[in-house]
Amino acid sequence: MKMSTPQLLDELKSLTQTHLKYAENLLQQTDEKLNTRVSEGSWSVLECLEHLNRYGDFYIPEINQRISSSKTSPAPVFKPGILGNYFAKSMLPKDKLNKMKTLKNMDPINSQLDKRVVEKFIRQQGQFLDLLEKAESVDLNTVKTSVSISKLIKIKLGDTFRFVIYHNERHIRQAESVLKNL
Repeated sequence: MKMSTPQLLDELKSLTQTHLKYAENLLQQTDEKLNTRVSEGSWSVLECLEHLNRYGDFYIPEINQRISSSKTSPAPVFKPGILGNYFAKSMLPKDKLNKMKTLKNMDPINSQLDKRVVEKFIRQQGQFLDLLEKAESVDLNTVKTSVSISKLIKIKLGDTFRFVIYHNERHIRQAESVLKNL
């Protein structure tokens, strides 16, 4: 499976801009509503975003460092790697969200949260948009990043972007579902 690099980056930018707009609209809600859970053990809207912020805290500096130190030129076509493609596709939301276990350090349940979580998420989406712009000048196939579960595992930059942004999409949909069911 090959894809046009500019088309992939445009798609990822579009998703990120949608996530950013969604988060900006959340600022109109009360902290109380954003902290409400639909059921015991489920996540509130703020817990969904805090989870994504924790991933952003790892991936933003990782991606930035890899792009900054790259001497590659852009390739017109991106070909996903086997592992990276698996990770990215596993994050794509299904019609009925499939539950997944999260790493303990990435699980925000029972954290004390307020709208600063939303503000941080908004800042991070802006940083991802900047990184997607910078990524236009490097080879998404050759540049590799570590993954959050192990610094020893490296995947292609294109797959890293797909994984992170699809993961954001998954939890934005979860947050939308929480608000709809309150």
